[in-house]
Amino acid sequence: MAFKYVILGGGVAAGYAAREFANQGVKPGELAIISKEAVAPYERPALSKAYLFPEGTARLPGFHVCVGSGGERLLPEWYTEKGISLILSTEIVKADLASKTLISAAGETYKYQTLIIATGSTVIRLPDFGVQGADAKNIFYLREIDEADKLVEAIKAKKNGKAVVVGGGYIGLELSAALRINNFDVSMVFPEPWCMPRLFTAGIAAFYESYYANKGVNIIKGTVAVGFGTNGKGEVTDVKLKDGRVLEADIVVVGVGGKPLTTLFKGQIEEEKGGIKTDSFFKTSVPDVYAVGDVATFPMKLYDEIRRVEHVDHARKSAEQAVKAIFASEHGKPISEYDYLPYFYSRSFDLSWQFYGDNVGETVLFGDSQPTSPTHKFGSYWIKDGKVVGAFLESGTPEENKAIAKVARVQPPVESLDQLATEGLTFASKI
Repeated sequence: MAFKYVILGGGVAAGYAAREFANQGVKPGELAIISKEAVAPYERPALSKAYLFPEGTARLPGFHVCVGSGGERLLPEWYTEKGISLILSTEIVKADLASKTLISAAGETYKYQTLIIATGSTVIRLPDFGVQGADAKNIFYLREIDEADKLVEAIKAKKNGKAVVVGGGYIGLELSAALRINNFDVSMVFPEPWCMPRLFTAGIAAFYESYYANKGVNIIKGTVAVGFGTNGKGEVTDVKLKDGRVLEADIVVVGVGGKPLTTLFKGQIEEEKGGIKTDSFFKTSVPDVYAVGDVATFPMKLYDEIRRVEHVDHARKSAEQAVKAIFASEHGKPISEYDYLPYFYSRSFDLSWQFYGDNVGETVLFGDSQPTSPTHKFGSYWIKDGKVVGAFLESGTPEENKAIAKVARVQPPVESLDQLATEGLTFASKI
């Protein structure tokens, strides 16, 4: 099968790219999306949140792209109407960029003129490290919807049981909350001195750890899972920790990070910082090949350095930029460079935080970060070279979140850290 354009991958980036192709006037039959998942592109963040809730549960077709950013919902029929081929349940096992050919596990050949690599990330799995018993039943990872479905089944089957969450990052925090809401007895285990260490300061983390503890989550820091006990049916029964403790478990969820899926292209394309190197238009070192989302290492204009970003916001925006760039180059028109402001967010229990910018330099905590606070509105600024470069806010209003985003974008100078601590949000709203 031959297409003018092929998007490899069927996640968030693929869905947003498809919408942009339609906006740019792609003709029926020109575009194909090849995905190893069995469903049309959906908003992946829902899997660790409302997909697992006992009430107000999210299910497809409710969260197909592009509802996560307030856009229209692209149902499978939408692709058909636009003449876009949605080639699902298809894993590509070989990519030959020189001959512009992709080959599937079933032996099908797909030819393209322009390729967008949107393969995303895969989760890091414990059996890869030879962890004993790590292939037992009821040990779950969360990346794709079929994995979420299996977890939902286990939550029902092991009703009110014991769960151990391995990892203290995004997945660890969101899954611990979701399992607690499902009335599980939850322990969260991670090796670092505090949760979300890649972003949170000790001060920010202290609030979330106390808040979770008050909700009944048992937090165990500074150790790792080294083995799993199983019963006669091959189901997990306990988690053995490096410090000698053993935790009973009916369900284990592992969230210890991900890695970009670039193996298909090794040796064929320039890589940097673990991803595929691109320019500000997501063009790679190979003509007519673009890379977007988690796999792209791109110039971050704001900080004048090359970075890779694993986040849904960048997946959406980079996909749109690449498609705009493809059409601009076809029509010989210029478009502006990608100018991304890093943005991360999370929601769990009745909490909701947002972060913008860069978490480097000195930090200042402001607001009410007592875990028992009725408003729990607090935040942090990051200050480097006398300028505010990053901002974090828990429980902000839409206006307040816009204000901290503006601070991170503008990078205003600041006289003293004390001034920031005292002014808090007021500082942001003055920018």
